[in-house]
Amino acid sequence: MNQYKLDKSAIKFNQGSIVVLTAAAFLFSLPWLVAFTAAVMLVGTIFPKAGLFKLIYMHAAKPLGIIKPDVVEEDNTPHQFAQGLGGVFLAVSFLVLRIKLIVLGWVLALIVLALAFINLTVNFCLGCFIYFQLNKHGIFHPKPESRSENA
Repeated sequence: MNQYKLDKSAIKFNQGSIVVLTAAAFLFSLPWLVAFTAAVMLVGTIFPKAGLFKLIYMHAAKPLGIIKPDVVEEDNTPHQFAQGLGGVFLAVSFLVLRIKLIVLGWVLALIVLALAFINLTVNFCLGCFIYFQLNKHGIFHPKPESRSENA
């Protein structure tokens, strides 16, 4: 596995932002805020340097000393996958809310909120776990023996 520098504090800031915005969307019944959060997450997944939460962390929270960096040697790919998965769930949540399936829409949003909160507080990332399981079974990177069998 390739090693990269990863700021765990940036990930925590991202998770905290997701929790706060999704909770506010639910509490104040603001489906547009679900759509906004989904868009921020999906843009940040596709274009990591353009992620709004990351930009706020890098240009405000970190320089002001509100949050201290926690840089580790770790691949960011599982975290990006998890963020993309959460963004898709929130996008579907918004679409379902728009067609007036209110309970289902909010359940989907609350799943994202709960998983981001769990990751924030106890450092368990379900999206990362799913990524590792898919990778283990050759979904993202075929196992070497699979490649030779298909050659």
